[in-house]
Amino acid sequence: MKVQWVLNIAIVLGFASVGHAAKPRCLYISSYHQGYAWSDGVERGVREALGDQCEFKQFDMDTKRNADEKFILEQAKKSKELVESWKPDVVIVSDDIAAKEVIVPYFKDAKTPFVFCGVNWSAEEYGFPFKNVTGIIEIAPVKEMLEKAKSITGGNRAIYIGADTLTETKNLDRFEEAAPTVNVILDKALVSTTEDWLKIYNEAQQKYDFIVVGSKAGINDWDPDKIDSEIMKTTRILSVTNHSWMMPFTVYGMAKVPKEHGDKAAQYALKILSGTAPSDLPIIANEQWETWVNE
Repeated sequence: MKVQWVLNIAIVLGFASVGHAAKPRCLYISSYHQGYAWSDGVERGVREALGDQCEFKQFDMDTKRNADEKFILEQAKKSKELVESWKPDVVIVSDDIAAKEVIVPYFKDAKTPFVFCGVNWSAEEYGFPFKNVTGIIEIAPVKEMLEKAKSITGGNRAIYIGADTLTETKNLDRFEEAAPTVNVILDKALVSTTEDWLKIYNEAQQKYDFIVVGSKAGINDWDPDKIDSEIMKTTRILSVTNHSWMMPFTVYGMAKVPKEHGDKAAQYALKILSGTAPSDLPIIANEQWETWVNE
């Protein structure tokens, strides 16, 4: 009887351990910070798609508010150390900084699988895909928006105003490529302060047919109340944007949906956890847009 009792206990414990097997680990590394509209949308998509299917941990690099190169490299090293210590089964990273400063120098063709999202326009400059890396690139309807602005205003002179950041530089590049194809003459201004943004915006009212409003992220002293008050008094021409969070300061928008990026990245992560190799998952692009009108 004693032997039988021991065997029964062993069987029960065995079933208990199977029933409570450890969940796979999913690490999410955001280039930016919670409270930034884009990052919040991506995070929401990631968390909702993953649900309770894995043990989840998040690290925010906070490089939008802290663009100093030394800080960025320190945050990248912390990200690396977290991957090595926590040993996740899959890592999701959002936006260019994490892709450039974490994946490329530390995890190219490594054992740990990575899924990126929010990488602007193309991943070729980072060498993606690697055998352990796939993901979702972020594109915007640039030509369509320029054509819409032309049709509304009847003019073709425009200026792009955005923050002086890596992301905005990449966005501006695409607008400069697209502008000649739709007969738009495009000037540019990437700024670091609220005062400079307002100065360019106000001067543009007399010089251009419309303004392309880039992201404010990276303008650390951005003062929404001051901006709102000033542009309500000075706006005379059309403004357009690809960013939903810039709609309080813009007339018309064709905006990307950040939640889509998080959702798609998480779906790829789940496929990897189910046994699919990252190399078997092609790099894809976002497909959703929202149209906004600021009445």
